[in-house]
Amino acid sequence: QIQLVESGGGLVQPGGSLKLSCAASVDISTLHRVGWYRQVAGKERELVATISRGGLINYGDSVKERFSVSNDTVKNTVSLHMNSLKPENTAVYYCYVESQWTDYWGQGTQVTVSS
Repeated sequence: QIQLVESGGGLVQPGGSLKLSCAASVDISTLHRVGWYRQVAGKERELVATISRGGLINYGDSVKERFSVSNDTVKNTVSLHMNSLKPENTAVYYCYVESQWTDYWGQGTQVTVSS
């Protein structure tokens, strides 16, 4: 069982920035993929950004050039830097990791973009 603990969510004004962090209870260099998804109430969970073990980064179309995902294999953390935030980026953001056997999700952290 892998535990994921997210932090960094909150309220931010449009155009602002926010950093999310996810601490994993395992060595993330052994995982197939790590990253972030988000979900708005009543809608499906959607991709924000992921990093594969080989270093391939994949972004959701709506966040390219504004969001940046990174990982730290020493601290076993996955971070999401979000810039130029828009009200439509409001959602619960979930940390995600994919092991050899299954996927794991964090508890989610709320991000609200509003003036």
